[in-house]
Amino acid sequence: MNKKYIAGFIAFIVLVALYSCCFIVNETQQAVITRFGSPVRDTITSAGIYLKLPFVDQANFFEKRILEWDGDVVNPIPTKDKKNIIVDTTARWKITNARRFLERVSTVDMAQSRLDDIIDSNVRDIISRHRLVDIVRNTDRVLDIIKEEQATESLAVVQDQEEIIHKITLGREKITREILKNAQPIIEEYGIELIDVRIKGLMYSNAVLETVYNRMISNYGIKAQSFSSEGDKKKSQIEGKTELEIKTIRSEAYKKAQVLRGEGDAIAAKTYANALLIDPDFYHFQQSLEAYEEAINKNSSLIIGTDSEFFRVLKDGDKTSASQ
Repeated sequence: MNKKYIAGFIAFIVLVALYSCCFIVNETQQAVITRFGSPVRDTITSAGIYLKLPFVDQANFFEKRILEWDGDVVNPIPTKDKKNIIVDTTARWKITNARRFLERVSTVDMAQSRLDDIIDSNVRDIISRHRLVDIVRNTDRVLDIIKEEQATESLAVVQDQEEIIHKITLGREKITREILKNAQPIIEEYGIELIDVRIKGLMYSNAVLETVYNRMISNYGIKAQSFSSEGDKKKSQIEGKTELEIKTIRSEAYKKAQVLRGEGDAIAAKTYANALLIDPDFYHFQQSLEAYEEAINKNSSLIIGTDSEFFRVLKDGDKTSASQ
């Protein structure tokens, strides 16, 4: 029984020794073997199964993939034209010399801390050398748009557009390349390759945000007032033109009406004249009836004597009708 226990214990020890002397490096990793804390081999960069001395050697694994770094966006940076801005930066990096990386920084967290110091300091130094317009824009294409707007709109000039309408000296892209170029040699000392640095965002510090917003509100208020004035001017022009057209139309209509009325009166006069020539008594009778119709309404009472003119007209009219 004791022999079985001893054999089992020996087999266990052998398995542990075999396990401790083998290690696996996958496709995304690279490994550095250390013995008592000191590297003893070249960096292993190919995936596979490798051997090491059990209990003595240690495999230290590091990423081969590109890693991400995000900068500190807390502290504002003064630009060359005295604009205090907060710059949000990001970078991409990878471990190119794992042995040096292990000796200098040991872990990814420590490397991130070193990157904080190096990249942030370079960002602060280079941003402070350039104007805000160069940090914001890459090209001067916006100038053409502003000129077109100013040519088509009679608006007040916005006082806070100096950083927009000025031409750039370098531009945002070249400034980030300058940051990358300055930081790369320092970061290489840690076995790290700095691949790229980018500015993610820019904003004013909280101390000046309210002032900027108030100025923007004021400027857009001026724009709105200018638009309103332009609208009132165009409204007056349209109303004046419409009123003139209405008066012209009415004048033409009145002229035509008067012409037609004159022509109608002429035709009526001619008709009356012809009727008078045909039967003067009937014409006199008709004219008398029209006169009485205008003089007497439905509420009037009329007493007619046999010797009255009206009775005579009716009597003569009756005779005329009978003769016809």
